[in-house]
Amino acid sequence: MNKTDVIIIGAGPIGLFAVHQLGIKGLKAVVIDNLDKAGGQCIELYPDKPIYDIPAVPECTGKELTDRLQVQIKPFKTNFYFNERVEEVKSDKENWIVKTNKKNHFIAPNIIIAGGVGSFEPRRISLKDAAKFEGKSIFYSIKNKDDFKNKNICIFGGGDSALDWGLELSKFSNVTLIHRRKEFRGSEHTLNEINKLSKQGKIRIKTPFQLEKINGNKKIQSILIKDDNGKTEEINTDIILSFFGLVMKLGPIAEWGLNMDKKTISVNPYNFETNKKGIFAVGDICNYSGKLKLILSGFHEVALASVECFKRARPNEKYKFEFTTSSKTIQDRLGKK
Repeated sequence: MNKTDVIIIGAGPIGLFAVHQLGIKGLKAVVIDNLDKAGGQCIELYPDKPIYDIPAVPECTGKELTDRLQVQIKPFKTNFYFNERVEEVKSDKENWIVKTNKKNHFIAPNIIIAGGVGSFEPRRISLKDAAKFEGKSIFYSIKNKDDFKNKNICIFGGGDSALDWGLELSKFSNVTLIHRRKEFRGSEHTLNEINKLSKQGKIRIKTPFQLEKINGNKKIQSILIKDDNGKTEEINTDIILSFFGLVMKLGPIAEWGLNMDKKTISVNPYNFETNKKGIFAVGDICNYSGKLKLILSGFHEVALASVECFKRARPNEKYKFEFTTSSKTIQDRLGKK
């Protein structure tokens, strides 16, 4: 049985920042994530896509943000358990016992659920021949945009992911945007940029069309698309990028007796505690009045949750708020001289 102060479920940006906020208070944590690395959605969905709303960081990618957070928490020597899913949570007096699918057991007075939207996977192309091209010519996310240079790329989808990547990849590849509706759902600014490129002949737009057939053996050679009137068109294609959204699965979290609102967990907005004492939910997975699904909001939520975690982990000590700039104790924990 591994004993610690806090068990963090989820190693995305919010889970990583939770390690920092707990660490500067002198609390130890372990982090459990069912993915094979830290970063959560930032790494799985947009590791190379720019993020513009992190305070004091004008622009960074999902990977850069994850890397910086990992450097920030390095002094705390936190143990991470990747490729591992929490299967069971049960109370033991003032503590919680967590069991994973790999039979690891943890005990702590606090659990922070920072699992984003729970387990997730992309909506896959339903054509029967699509599976054999996945990971070779069909992709549902982009980990390294350099792999897509000088290609004929067909992007399916009508939201921000499809449009943003259309803009980015059109800088060095032939891009065709295909959507089943005439209207796209992206931001007005992005749509204006897409329309400019379309008029300049730098992006082709095909609406309302859907994927009808994939031609090719080991690699895709072309695709057949069909509109609402049955008209078909063949497009020479090297790569299909499909952004039809995600299938969200809460998994075992839904069975832990927490107050749920659809696929989110209801929390107290003062400390982000759930209806179970000592279990907190932060980031996209939590819900309260006025909630904004921003990384910035998640950082705020975990900062407040960590204070309540301290009170539970150190019931005989009084919590004393200190600024990192002036506290020698905090600076020592961070390894600063």
